[in-house]
Amino acid sequence: MALTGDYERLRDLCPALRLHLLDPAEPDPPAADEWYSGARLATDERALAAVLAGAEARIAAEHGRAPRPHVTASRLLHHYAWSVCLLIAGPWHLARRVPAVDPVDLWLHAPTGDLALRPRGYVTLPGDDELRAELRAAVVAHLEPVLAVFAGPTRRRDRALWGMVTDDLASAVWYLGRMLDAQDATAEGEFGGAEAEDAAVAAAGALLPGGTLPLPGAADFRRLRTPDGRDHHTRTRLGCCLYYAVKPEALACLTCPRTSDEERLRRF
Repeated sequence: MALTGDYERLRDLCPALRLHLLDPAEPDPPAADEWYSGARLATDERALAAVLAGAEARIAAEHGRAPRPHVTASRLLHHYAWSVCLLIAGPWHLARRVPAVDPVDLWLHAPTGDLALRPRGYVTLPGDDELRAELRAAVVAHLEPVLAVFAGPTRRRDRALWGMVTDDLASAVWYLGRMLDAQDATAEGEFGGAEAEDAAVAAAGALLPGGTLPLPGAADFRRLRTPDGRDHHTRTRLGCCLYYAVKPEALACLTCPRTSDEERLRRF
């Protein structure tokens, strides 16, 4: 029940997380309605083809054209990996609980990209370092079989795939911090500060210090100061998320390796 409460709070905080929570006795979302578990994606070529087709259709509907197949696959994997990272790191950051999210308990809806999760157990430990290690291990255990099946469609090798996971884990914790600040500002009826974002950035840095293979890099956040004297958190992703390839007229992401600090300051 504690973990379900964490997920309900996470879902309320994070509008980008489109999540259906399942009760323990509730039946699995049916494949007839195009719900596919992470475990099935890793073992069933037809399920993988279905979710890729769904992602291509969504991108085409939003942007007016379908991207190249490897771009579709990369964007879909990014969506799945970022969601998994938030589902595992969210309760850790909110309540020091590391969920055991097995690929058989998480489903992806091919037409919409929505997720369904049946919460199970969790781990909590007294030591911060041990709990961080448990979190990294939980992310790796869930995503390892999924990365293996996406390697071909995304045209990415192991280091690039795990680099994406590193980026998505850092991004998920950072996003949660920003959403906590937004909630605080709404509750106070004013702009508010960035205390929760600062705490999340520090947490992500401790979680991803570098040297934690197979996650190949560090969160490596830094601050940039704009002429108005305000500091802004930023980092440079280990790899490109290919958003620019979905919407070529759009600027590269703020954390993209292709975006200079001068350009980041201009946008800030």
